[in-house]
Amino acid sequence: MKKNNPLQATVDAIVQGQRFLIAAHEGPDGDALASTLALTNALREMGKDVVAYNVDGVPEKFIFLPGAETVVNCLAEKDQFDVIFVLDVGELSRAQLDARRRSPVLINVDHHPFSEDFGDIYLVDDKASATAAVLYRVLRACDYTISENVALCIYTAILSDTGSFRYSNADPESFAIAGEMVNLGVDPWYVAGGLYESQEVERLQLLGLSLNTLRVSDCGRYAAMTVMQQMLDEIGVGAEFSDSFVNYPRSINGVEVALFFRQLDGESFKLGMRSKGLVDVGALARELGGGGHHNAAGAVVKGTLDEVHEFVFSRLDQLLSA
Repeated sequence: MKKNNPLQATVDAIVQGQRFLIAAHEGPDGDALASTLALTNALREMGKDVVAYNVDGVPEKFIFLPGAETVVNCLAEKDQFDVIFVLDVGELSRAQLDARRRSPVLINVDHHPFSEDFGDIYLVDDKASATAAVLYRVLRACDYTISENVALCIYTAILSDTGSFRYSNADPESFAIAGEMVNLGVDPWYVAGGLYESQEVERLQLLGLSLNTLRVSDCGRYAAMTVMQQMLDEIGVGAEFSDSFVNYPRSINGVEVALFFRQLDGESFKLGMRSKGLVDVGALARELGGGGHHNAAGAVVKGTLDEVHEFVFSRLDQLLSA
């Protein structure tokens, strides 16, 4: 049964539960993973038994986060939980978790618009800068004293999802929470070093290959880069090494929409999109069967690279000429 006050219902579930599972979406970004660890560490400090789960594990650049070494990528068949938190997941399928049979209480905490209403408790605020901001409210409502480890995770999540406070979702709440986390002992330079200044050489090698695919539209208002499976095989790395490549076409003067295509198989591509505000890429992603925000969204598009490019580019031409 749905609760009229999801924040209070979430607090009650934390108080009443003892064994928790915390999960987020596949291919975790900074908000997904750092939010997972913020809640995991906080619940453990409250004396709870907590399993942190992500089907794709922990990307290398997030291993500096407290508790990262405890994240598991598989569960025992018999594992059961009092409560399951699913974080930062627009659709439950993205967690790759058979949640319903493992717990009587499923809580969806998210900030994506049109987030699937799959939980017993639906704690979603699409105006929040990050899922971590929603979790911050939960922890404060629990009268929990935020530790430095949890503060580090919350700060990292918000820094990551606001693009280091460069994106339009960097609202007063995000700055206030970040400032509070710094007051609690978080070192911004330590986080920035972990996120942005500890790259593997292979990532730069992959970036070089991808930059060679850069295409800028004739109108100069959108640009795209691509990573093919052959490139990943040549460098010997996984898809996570291409995270944030979409920011390179986004940085080009005059570009309103940046696109990043990553080959999934012979005839399908994962599309990431970033907008500077004029085009609602979230709406376009939903049209393609995906989802996301006004300025950041994604979808899987079927077809050869040429077919996918032609379809998406023509759709953008229509949107930009409207």
